[in-house]
Amino acid sequence: MYNSDEPIAGGAQAVASVRERRIPHLFVTNTTSRGAEVIAAKLRRFGIPCESDEILTPPRAAVAWLASQPRAPLALFVPPQTQGEFAGCEVLPQEAETGAGYVIIGDLGEGWDFGTLNRAFRLLHHNPEGKLIALGMTRYWQAPDGMRLDTAPFVVALEHATGRRAIVLGKPSREFFDAAVARLGLAHGDVLMVGDDIHADIAGAQAAGLKTALVRTGKFRPADLEEGIVPDMVLDSVAEIGK
Repeated sequence: MYNSDEPIAGGAQAVASVRERRIPHLFVTNTTSRGAEVIAAKLRRFGIPCESDEILTPPRAAVAWLASQPRAPLALFVPPQTQGEFAGCEVLPQEAETGAGYVIIGDLGEGWDFGTLNRAFRLLHHNPEGKLIALGMTRYWQAPDGMRLDTAPFVVALEHATGRRAIVLGKPSREFFDAAVARLGLAHGDVLMVGDDIHADIAGAQAAGLKTALVRTGKFRPADLEEGIVPDMVLDSVAEIGK
């Protein structure tokens, strides 16, 4: 729907057309650098009426998953503006290096440095039963100054160092797409995932049984079509959905 702070041309009209035809829809994102209400407000600025409950984010998926798990302290590696999504959970102090039952990794952006990554490693190393939680496995994203690393590279570093696999609660995990489909109240085969990431959006949705449309905006690159992942359709942009 947007590249950084620029809306995709025709996107607002496409959403209006979908709503006019009463087609169930949901905004799904791997964004962990801000909360759902901030994302909803951004969409509203772009002319897309939206409430926060119309958005599914990895932090929200994580909170729902944690509610079904044994309670234990969390160590959050997410920006301050996202930490509010975990209200009601027991969160360790930012400097803690022990005591975490769950180590939750999101997109810290420039907040990552050796000390921060090493603290996440120490928390996991101290507790062999601690769970590594990835808020999505997006490799990179389109920022105003160019491509930037996202969550996945830091999760993979921790997986390698600790020898344990992350529980992924964001795209491309099936659990995330299952949650989205459940919110829509539809069968998986009746849902179309529209996205610009050939791995997180298209391959992930296909593995969950959804139909897919890859858009040639955002992080899309022509080489994406040479990776052996074949979307059901390729669109110039999300604007074509409204036609």
